[in-house]
Amino acid sequence: MKKKIIAFFKKNPGRDFKSKEIAKKLDLTSNYEYDSLKSAMYSLFEEGFLLKSGKNFRLNRIPSSNTVNGVLQIVNGGFGFVVVKDSKMGDIFISSRNMGTAFNGDTVEVSLFANQKGKNIEGQIINVIKRNKEEIVGTLHKSKSFYFVKPDDTSFQRDIYIDSEELGGAVEGDKVIAGKINWDSSMLNPEGKIVEVLGKSGSFDTEVASIAKEFELPYKFTNKVLDEAEEISEKISEDEIHNRLDYRNKVVFTIDPEDAKDFDDALSIEELENGNLSVGVHIADVSHYVRFNSGIDGTALKRGNSVYLVGRVIPMLPEKLSNNICSLVPNKERLTYSVIAEITKRGKLVSYEIKKSVINSKRRFTYDEVQEIIEKGSGDYYNEVLTLNKLAETLRKKRLKEGSIEFSTPEVKFVLDENGNPTRVYRKEIKQSNMLVEEFMLLANQITAKHIAAPVKGEPKPFIYRIHDLPDNEKINEFGKFVKSLGYTFNPLASSKSNQFQTLIEEVKGSPEEVLINELAIRSMAKAIYSTKNIGHYGLGFKYYTHFTSPIRRYSDLIVHRLLFKYLESNSSIHYALPQLEEISQHISACERNAVEAERLSVKIKQIEYLQNHIGDEFDALISGITHFGIFVKIAEILAEGLIRLRDMEGDFYVYDEKNYALIGRRTKKQFRLGDKITVRLVRADMEKLELDFIILE
Repeated sequence: MKKKIIAFFKKNPGRDFKSKEIAKKLDLTSNYEYDSLKSAMYSLFEEGFLLKSGKNFRLNRIPSSNTVNGVLQIVNGGFGFVVVKDSKMGDIFISSRNMGTAFNGDTVEVSLFANQKGKNIEGQIINVIKRNKEEIVGTLHKSKSFYFVKPDDTSFQRDIYIDSEELGGAVEGDKVIAGKINWDSSMLNPEGKIVEVLGKSGSFDTEVASIAKEFELPYKFTNKVLDEAEEISEKISEDEIHNRLDYRNKVVFTIDPEDAKDFDDALSIEELENGNLSVGVHIADVSHYVRFNSGIDGTALKRGNSVYLVGRVIPMLPEKLSNNICSLVPNKERLTYSVIAEITKRGKLVSYEIKKSVINSKRRFTYDEVQEIIEKGSGDYYNEVLTLNKLAETLRKKRLKEGSIEFSTPEVKFVLDENGNPTRVYRKEIKQSNMLVEEFMLLANQITAKHIAAPVKGEPKPFIYRIHDLPDNEKINEFGKFVKSLGYTFNPLASSKSNQFQTLIEEVKGSPEEVLINELAIRSMAKAIYSTKNIGHYGLGFKYYTHFTSPIRRYSDLIVHRLLFKYLESNSSIHYALPQLEEISQHISACERNAVEAERLSVKIKQIEYLQNHIGDEFDALISGITHFGIFVKIAEILAEGLIRLRDMEGDFYVYDEKNYALIGRRTKKQFRLGDKITVRLVRADMEKLELDFIILE
């Protein structure tokens, strides 16, 4: 009985229950069971596991010491939460007045309040144990009598005071890095000194440098690493070619975006005598050139991945490798690692081999060129392109039928002038040519993962998988309620939630709320990460999945290549212990999250830069968020998000209806609901705060 009660309260932290309620929820019907329940609950109260108020019991989440350590996460509203390791406690709420001298991301000590009433435990920061950042990026300003740095990161609630003797050559308006920060009293602003001048605020190079610094992205290679790259020869020996699968005389080609500079995957296809198709997925053999534990290798591991900012790439590898030696450029011999799969025309995988190879790409296609061939049925290598496309469509239908979810995640593209200023913003269109490439990359990733995780002989070996956990039930239930409020059907209790997701996504395709529903569906999911523990990939519906196809831009793929070669060829001296692989998995997962945030910020900056020249313009928009202080809207065409403040909504007094995701006019009963399509006018674009303000047009 005690175990049942403990499990029940751990699932329901922060809520009060009477013993009769618990008996009903645990389906305890007899008098004997109810008496046993009451006895066990009183015992748990005496032991300190439960708190008691009248007839109500709740989980005691406060430790006996009354202080805990954790990491502070500040929300835009100025308040924050301290995340602690003890999952029983949950996150600790910190109001803005109880922040002390802590910055976002700091490891802090929290004193917990005695009287706890809300869903979250509340406390006060009493000590900063460790700063998350020793240096802060911002813009230097000057008041009448002193200088200060306004941080780019809006989670920093205070400006940093700079003594005139500590400017380091910076002048007002410069983008700078403030370091040597000292903050002893919350009554005063933090003080620091300028340790680096990035350049004039607003210039493209300065913008890239400041984003890189903000997210601690090393955007310059050391001379040692560059020298090491220069020493690598492009020439391929005859012995090396002799030891590889030779695809130089076969039709192999690449398909990439028009502005791509590195090409790390190529495709080939031919019909076999038995009528089946032999598909080759040829991936740049970066592992041949980047030696284990070399300077280049260490730098690539530290970076974890390339970062694609608008108009600029911070590459994982030096340019000589990423854009030259490893890049599968046309009409040059290139070393590759290939998955050669025999597949029936109905999409059944018959057999495969994973071999080191050498290719000579016959053509560098753009997505648009391949799309034109698909639509017109003619062009260079049209037989191969059309056969690949037909097979990709078959594989895609099969994948979706077996539980894969295909979220629509729209992206925006920018046209920049010579100074990096955006002259045009438009939504990127996903066409058949994009899906063609993606399908064969998924196939190669799945084959390589299964080859290790479910070998024909022997036990699975240490490996890095790309995993995606089951969605959180609470988030799924909330998503189901929202979808229902828009008039769609989604059953969060269905045994196959993935089929529910896919059906819904197909149903909303082309509707005004498509972007919003896809976005919220993705938010309700767990995040995909790297791990040595294979639990499958929920979103794709795969039992086995890894990343094999992009070693120029992802360190995960480089390691997967090394491990495959070691296990398949048995002549590699490279050794990774399982704990080491797990540590690397955690590191590159963190690098990926960091890169995503940097890329999002880069897009947001360019969206606001573009819209600065469109103050007063009208836009079609979608309501993407409802709060007590206003409406968040997303512009349909360029996906920029901004706020309509409640105080700017004229003609009525609007009340926030949290249950129905709406603002409702008290007099007119007019509703503005999540997902509604409205017309707005842009009234403010603030580059410093990265904020957009709109008003509604009736």
